[in-house]
Amino acid sequence: MNGITTAADYTWLGTEYEDLMEAYCVTYVRGLTAEELLQELNAEPAGWLTGVDTLCEPAYELSDHDRLFVGAATLGDWTLMVEPNGYLGTLDEIMLPLSRGRRVVSHFRNVNAVDHFNWWEDGTLRLHFEPLFAYARDGSHPDGLLAEMKESGFDLSDAEDRAEDFDLIDEAAFALAHRITGIRVTPALFASAEFVCGVAPVPHS
Repeated sequence: MNGITTAADYTWLGTEYEDLMEAYCVTYVRGLTAEELLQELNAEPAGWLTGVDTLCEPAYELSDHDRLFVGAATLGDWTLMVEPNGYLGTLDEIMLPLSRGRRVVSHFRNVNAVDHFNWWEDGTLRLHFEPLFAYARDGSHPDGLLAEMKESGFDLSDAEDRAEDFDLIDEAAFALAHRITGIRVTPALFASAEFVCGVAPVPHS
């Protein structure tokens, strides 16, 4: 695991990126460039944009239930994919095969506060949980990150014992993703990242 950030290190997200945090999916993929990731997603090219805030308008303008707007930025060995109001990074049918030979981490929430955190590794879902209910986990290693989850800011108490305090849940997801991937999201990164953009089809079972 990498880094020691906690939810408190990401409070700027709620003030500087309020629109994004209403509904988002952030996915981290090791071993693919941004262009390669969009090819894997069969995305139609949609140009380049600088900064996360520029992704929101085209994402919300795409009123198509069969396609989603995505932006992907290469960060060293990793690619950071940001989906305002999207969810491709939550889908097992996409991310499980994509993770073969590599690591994939994603976290998501929508306008109804439905949320998910996923870690796939080499074709296996190692960990999945809903950040609001982090005491309930599944995957091949559901208890492998208990210390890191607590330190990031998640409440692991069961339904009867936990406090009704849901502050900084999304921020805790960013902190845990940092610990797994080594990618620390900062205001400077979100403002300056160069995103290659695309419109990707949504698989239908």
